[in-house]
Amino acid sequence: MYKRGFCTFIVFFFISSVLWSHAAQAENGWPRTIQGINGSVTLPQPPKRIVSTSVTLTGSLLAIDAPVIASGATAPNSRLADAQGFFRQWGEVAKQRGVKRLYIGEPSAEAIAAEAPDLIVVSATGNDSAIKLVDQLSAIAPTLVVNYDDKSWQQLVGVLGEATGHEAQAAARIKAFDERENALKSKLTLPPQPVSAMVWNGDGRAVNLWTAESAQGKLLQQLGFELATPPANIQQGHSMGQRKDIIQLSGENLAAGLNGNSYMLFAAEDKTAHAVINNPFLAQTSAVKNKQVYALGLEPFRLDYYSASRLLTRLEQLFVKS
Repeated sequence: MYKRGFCTFIVFFFISSVLWSHAAQAENGWPRTIQGINGSVTLPQPPKRIVSTSVTLTGSLLAIDAPVIASGATAPNSRLADAQGFFRQWGEVAKQRGVKRLYIGEPSAEAIAAEAPDLIVVSATGNDSAIKLVDQLSAIAPTLVVNYDDKSWQQLVGVLGEATGHEAQAAARIKAFDERENALKSKLTLPPQPVSAMVWNGDGRAVNLWTAESAQGKLLQQLGFELATPPANIQQGHSMGQRKDIIQLSGENLAAGLNGNSYMLFAAEDKTAHAVINNPFLAQTSAVKNKQVYALGLEPFRLDYYSASRLLTRLEQLFVKS
């Protein structure tokens, strides 16, 4: 009799535990369905082994303490990346958390599968996109495709926070940053407006101009900067006909497209600002004639919490009077 009662208790306890677990999961939103660019992705529980195929997205995942185990990388030991090929602004964080470099440049489905991920994150556009492999990757694990070319970094971590169950961490990062940003905005003495915000490539024969939809453009506007509007015919030159964050300028479009009264140079140091000022094709532009050309550092080539924080520091150095 005792044994039968004890067994009944064990069965009851087990069933109750299962029901409680399911109720707790439902209460916390698991399983949950996330809408990606490639359709919806259903996750049964918070992911524990995330692979990021995009070096741009990895920084945002790390910022919200998501369990990234491996990431694609860019060229190592470059002006933007460390020895691993990870962006310098978060490379040390990745090292501390043991994030593995999967490949450099060209994505490898085999390398990704070997990590046994329970979530794969892919960027929809950009040089670090693995969009062509989505069908293969979806057979390995749930694969979420997100855009970073039409979002602020805050909007991006919001999406990733929902997908990873790290909404609280994302909200905390955004809140702390927004408070700092608002405090800085009240102290800034802006250079002549509007501004042309860009990445100056090499000898200046090609320039990527940030649009109002880019994370970089959104941050500048949040701080009170006004973005210059290029002529309508030049605005049609979005990169690859897909990206919303940049307009590629070259040749005869260079000076016409850079029509701001100040130039904000992303992914640039002071030597790049000097090169722009001395560029003969821009000699007659207002920004160059008045020497309103500013280098914003190497980190904000791609914006995440880490690089955006460093950008605020640089803007404070440049535009807050001591």
